[in-house]
Amino acid sequence: MSELFEAIMVISFGISWPLSIVKSYTSRTTKGKSVVFLLFILFGYVCGLVSKLIAGKLTYVFFFSILNCVMVAIDLGLYARNKRLDQKKAKAE
Repeated sequence: MSELFEAIMVISFGISWPLSIVKSYTSRTTKGKSVVFLLFILFGYVCGLVSKLIAGKLTYVFFFSILNCVMVAIDLGLYARNKRLDQKKAKAE
């Protein structure tokens, strides 16, 4: 039963990340984003993955967690792009 709730949690986060990625891509700015927050989220997912590896419990939750890590990494990449765009805009002004 606990794995069911864990799966629901990971899937819920998984639904949220594409929305965040689209917002990051279209906004073209870092305003309203926290790189520290994204790094802590990524760290949390990595710790969860390590936990599953140590316990030998490679269930579907593990694979959704990998997918979520990839999406957070994409959002971090967009943050870096948007930071450069913010700096270019600041120089132009």
